Amino acid sequence: MTTDPKVTTLLKILIGVAWIDGQIQPEEREYLHRIAEEKGLENEPELQPLLHEFRPVKAAECYSWVNEYLGNQPTSEACQQLIEAISGLIYSDGTVDTSEAKLLTDLQLLDTSHPPSESVKNSVLTAIRNIYQRWVATLNA
Repeated sequence: MTTDPKVTTLLKILIGVAWIDGQIQPEEREYLHRIAEEKGLENEPELQPLLHEFRPVKAAECYSWVNEYLGNQPTSEACQQLIEAISGLIYSDGTVDTSEAKLLTDLQLLDTSHPPSESVKNSVLTAIRNIYQRWVATLNA
């Protein structure tokens, strides 16, 4: 089976985001394995050492994969899709680390449809607030 390199890179980014705070949380681990299975990547040789935590991923490596994934001139749609994918991972453990929030902010700044401004920071904070609200809602359900 031939896999789409873009999908493989996306999963590498998600693994990197899970490591960005220094360790993978159990909920993040479960989420990553579920995504790998859904995408048919659970046996992808390139992903095995990352998916099974044989080696940690440094933030610089994660950012490198983000740049590879988005290319030199990322579209607004590509940035938003990546933000949504990362938000799903971040939501999985119910906490947003400052390094995760920084990555989301950096992605918002890459979005060509939004010039850098306070509104970008506010939209990231709103997204983080929404994640927390959904998490609290699931706890109370």
